[in-house]
Amino acid sequence: MIPELHRPILLDRIGPNGLDVTVEATPAECVALTARMQLPAVHAVSCTFHLVREDRDTILVRGHLKARVTQTCVVTLEDFEAPVEEKFRICFVPLGTETDDLDPESDDEIPYEGNIIDLGEATAEQLVLALDPYPRKPGATLEEPEAAEPEHPFAALSRLRRLN
Repeated sequence: MIPELHRPILLDRIGPNGLDVTVEATPAECVALTARMQLPAVHAVSCTFHLVREDRDTILVRGHLKARVTQTCVVTLEDFEAPVEEKFRICFVPLGTETDDLDPESDDEIPYEGNIIDLGEATAEQLVLALDPYPRKPGATLEEPEAAEPEHPFAALSRLRRLN
């Protein structure tokens, strides 16, 4: 199945100085990403990549994602437009060679098959990771419940006395 944002790159294009690639989503791709990510709207997505061969099969990637999306505020339930911007590092590795490293500081690995990597799908994945899981519209505040008067320490004894 071809993903909503598909930008295949032949690994042979990555030279000794690396390769710079920019992925920009078309309006139709933004609509498809909106459905996939279950957002009110994805208005624009752009991602720049710098690819460098770490070894024959491992590709180290530095990226910079910029997007404009509409999210729903968790406080007011109103939709609002939110900018998304994220710098990231990932590694493309041959399928089956991924490490079991759970260190959150290590680069995420994206497996690939053959001689092609998909920078469009990498862009979509980075967008999902960069989205605020609890989006809050600017200025939205959660009403704090009114603080009740602290009960007198002997109030419970007073209630017991009235029962007897």
